[in-house]
Amino acid sequence: MSNDPLLQPYRLKHLVLKNRIMTTSHEPAYPEDGMPKDRYRAYHVERAKAGVALTMTAGSAAVSRNSPPVFNNVLAYKDEVVGWMKKIADDCHEHDCAVMIQLTHLGRRTHWAKGDWLPVVAPGPSREPAHRAFPKVIEDWEIANIITDYADAAERMKDAGLDGVEFECYGHLMDQFMSPLTNALPAPYGGSFENRARFAFDVLEACRNRVGPGFLLGVRYTADEVEEGGISADEGVEIARRFKASGLVDFVNIIRGRIHTDTAMTDVIPLQGAPAAPHLDFAGRIRAEVGLPTFHAARIPDVATARHAVASGKLDMVGMTRAHMADPHIVKKIMEGREHDIRPCVGATYCLDRIYQGGEALCIHNPATGRELTMPQEIPAAAVRRGVVIVGAGPAGLEAARVAAERGHQVTVFEAAPQAGGQIRLTAQNKRRREMIGIIDWRMAQCAARGVEFRFNTYAEAEDVLALSPDVVIVATGGLPQKDVLAGGNDLTVSTWDIISGDVKPGTNVLIYDDAGDHPVLQAAEVIAATGAHVEVMTPDRTFAPDIMSMNLSPYMRALQHQEVTFTVTYRLHAVEKDGNQIKALIGTDYSKHRETRHFDQVVVNHGTLPLDELYFALKPLSGNKGAVDQNALIDGRPQPPVEGFQLFRIGDAVSARNTHASIYEALRLMKDI
Repeated sequence: MSNDPLLQPYRLKHLVLKNRIMTTSHEPAYPEDGMPKDRYRAYHVERAKAGVALTMTAGSAAVSRNSPPVFNNVLAYKDEVVGWMKKIADDCHEHDCAVMIQLTHLGRRTHWAKGDWLPVVAPGPSREPAHRAFPKVIEDWEIANIITDYADAAERMKDAGLDGVEFECYGHLMDQFMSPLTNALPAPYGGSFENRARFAFDVLEACRNRVGPGFLLGVRYTADEVEEGGISADEGVEIARRFKASGLVDFVNIIRGRIHTDTAMTDVIPLQGAPAAPHLDFAGRIRAEVGLPTFHAARIPDVATARHAVASGKLDMVGMTRAHMADPHIVKKIMEGREHDIRPCVGATYCLDRIYQGGEALCIHNPATGRELTMPQEIPAAAVRRGVVIVGAGPAGLEAARVAAERGHQVTVFEAAPQAGGQIRLTAQNKRRREMIGIIDWRMAQCAARGVEFRFNTYAEAEDVLALSPDVVIVATGGLPQKDVLAGGNDLTVSTWDIISGDVKPGTNVLIYDDAGDHPVLQAAEVIAATGAHVEVMTPDRTFAPDIMSMNLSPYMRALQHQEVTFTVTYRLHAVEKDGNQIKALIGTDYSKHRETRHFDQVVVNHGTLPLDELYFALKPLSGNKGAVDQNALIDGRPQPPVEGFQLFRIGDAVSARNTHASIYEALRLMKDI
């Protein structure tokens, strides 16, 4: 038996959880037709077989048709969900992992143009900023119907063999009733604290009556809205006391804050740069004062923080949800004494940003997450050891080196710089985003443990590569900024990389022209604005920085909006020219023939990268495959066809400008079969 606090069992009523680590409710947006089918099940089973004690599915599953999901959620109001959830429960139970699901009605946190085009309902007329629908004030018959819907959904989950249900009471309908900020109803469901809480307790009572005492029910609720006029911390403690006194609730899962705007959500679910576990002490207060079994997850990214949460008695079960997206085998590695091997969550929150943009949750540097049916979380050994030469030690090159080394190949990496990292090292210049370097550090440690040879400060030529008689050559040389995109005056501009790296000193009146829409534009704006300069960010797009998604945009705005920074959309910079000691900018628009000129002392251009591909084209005619990729084999997960001579491939930005996830995914799906 281990003495590790995280590995101690925990009894939750009749259910014995084998350790203290769980993944809290979250929706990776993998359902098909609203059902948690094979991909969804594989995602949860991967974590179950690696030792997590409790996997909480859905975030959240919809209980009613007039609660249409805003992204690809599980539809708990359909009877067919039972069979699919039963498969998840059965497969996870085989690995002694408990399974629950989070159920909800979204209330105003959705839109009438989704699903069946029914009116959005809420206990007040105020619109939620994030989803923009003006709700209909809910009527008594709708309340009664929704309570029944909750009970029906809970019964479905019991029939599916799950261990319990968690109800979402933060930002969704249940909390919209609870909060004085959103409840404008008269009695019996509005006004006093008791009346505002009535809907939640009516739901709980209906569900308990339906599922009986042997099925676990819990509530993930906002115990402190951290906003004047909202639920206070003391009122949040009182809510927990009432949950306990009712006998209807078996556990609570603590949330602090609101999620009605993107910025508010980043306080509830903090990003990189924020303190670790900012709400842990508050969750611990509720556990200490109320005594209900207490769960919590909010930026608990590493084992040390999780261990402290349990050892200090603040939590009974600790949620490591984003951490398990980065590495689903955390518990297994703890048990095997391999904590140093855990792939770190770097707090990029690419996972959440993608689902809020209508995509699917993907980890920025674990491309196997969500692709468990096609991509391995553990790399199998190759049948034959081969010589692999990789040129470039950015994220793509390092992933290729790591996977090749785990396959058992002899790996040599050339890198022109004195250290690994590529564009990630540039990103990490921002103090708030310095955790990104974990993407590089983890791979360097993995490569070092497997004998990868690195040759830094070496600008590899074709003869250097060929001298090693390789079987496989991977060109991962990345790209350089594509700055010269104007009709004239390109020699008068600098790139965002020049500013971020410190190679060019910021001006005092600066135009940043951005038509790439990614992180370098706002990272450069931060650097310039910090000097006290005036910065204008201009884009021909109808929104600025469209590739910086909702949650990651918030910290940039917090850093920039108190500075001399303005944003101009739908205007295109055509050219610049010298005008005395100023730069005259010739500006137009795609929407009309309007033209204007303005003056700046510095113009910065952000326009993606151009591939550094000279080495690739030098090696291409000498290679056996002439650089060709069998894309059908790549997509299908089959090895590339064998050739006479060495195979040559290029990956990442050496092909075209893309993001970190794309580069790492490309390296994994190519190298896993080499």
